[in-house]
Amino acid sequence: MMDPEMQARIAARRAELDGLEEQLVKQLAEVRAERDELAVAERVWQRMSEQLAEERAEVGSPVVQVAGRAVRLVPDRGPGVSESALPAEYQRILAAVRAAAGPVATRQIGEVLGLDTGVRGKLEPLRGKLADRGWLHKRPDGKFTVRP
Repeated sequence: MMDPEMQARIAARRAELDGLEEQLVKQLAEVRAERDELAVAERVWQRMSEQLAEERAEVGSPVVQVAGRAVRLVPDRGPGVSESALPAEYQRILAAVRAAAGPVATRQIGEVLGLDTGVRGKLEPLRGKLADRGWLHKRPDGKFTVRP
């Protein structure tokens, strides 16, 4: 026959292990649930990243790193792209072209913006970026107007 003290120890240890098993089962269920949530979050993040990449590719305006920050260069003009998407410097150029109330030369815009107009190389990059992206229209006579 079994010793009653040994029987009590075995019963106590079994109860202790049953309690530990319940804790581990709960903990395992929580871990699995969190892992499933992370898998869903990862899929959502992946989809959103792909959508953002597609949108950036459609808009055509590259994003570059400047001083560790993402900066959008001059965006292409298209449906739904407002002037507010342009950097402030380029918004000033468009405002100056509009204020001229007609075709305007690059040199005149440079003067309005306070740039050194004696050095052609300082004006061309400003004009070129806006014209190449569809914000300004270059006329055959070399003057610019704001594209309607």
